Amino acid sequence: MPRLLRALAGLAGFFLIWEVIVQAGLVRKEFLPPPSVVLVTIFEQFGEVQFIRDLVATFLAWAIALLIAVAVAVPAGLLLGSVPGLRTATAVIIEFLRPIPAVALIPLVLLLIGGGPEAKITLAVYASLWPIMFNTIYALGEIDPVLMETAKACGTGKFRTMTSVALPHTAPFVFTGVRLSANIALIAVVSTEFLAGAKLGIGNFIMQASTGSTRFDLVLAGTVVVGVLGFLINGGLEMIGRRVFRWSTVDREAVS
Repeated sequence: MPRLLRALAGLAGFFLIWEVIVQAGLVRKEFLPPPSVVLVTIFEQFGEVQFIRDLVATFLAWAIALLIAVAVAVPAGLLLGSVPGLRTATAVIIEFLRPIPAVALIPLVLLLIGGGPEAKITLAVYASLWPIMFNTIYALGEIDPVLMETAKACGTGKFRTMTSVALPHTAPFVFTGVRLSANIALIAVVSTEFLAGAKLGIGNFIMQASTGSTRFDLVLAGTVVVGVLGFLINGGLEMIGRRVFRWSTVDREAVS
């Protein structure tokens, strides 16, 4: 609770500085509405059915993308981490693909699968794969060799060793990767909605509000809602991680 209060105090301080800057006339209200206006706009938008649909569309795309990323990245990380030859053979391809921003692939994805929900889900999966996969690979490298040798000496098969020894050890690392990827997936979904002109989503809401309109309060309202959603997702996952893996020091050891 003290940690949450400190976070909320910092956020309140940021809004206060923003309000003072605008009210003092350092920035025109037409271009940067103060928080007192933006927050009222947010509450008004929660009474609009279309805004709720946009919010739900973004959240569902984010959730689906993150689940797919976990389903793909964890087995891939276990495979690459346990087979050094395969990891070496694929290193160049992975290091080539990993730095490419998801938004740079929007034109290609639009050509291949169109501009529906599949596009933003695909790009969010691509963007959020890497932290989960690399945290899984890193975790396998940190397993105590004695554990693996003991399992082998007891006659445990390779698959059983992977599921009963390796996977439990990597679980905290994988979860940290999921927490890192959660906000990455959200950024990718909203960015794709904004840049690709999705029919539904907070990104589309922001794009519509910023095109041919002087309602910058709507633009900032959508932006603030995305920020709050990301904060809640990260905070919720962090709370779950602390409870489930309280014995782990992964937050200090895991790679991003």
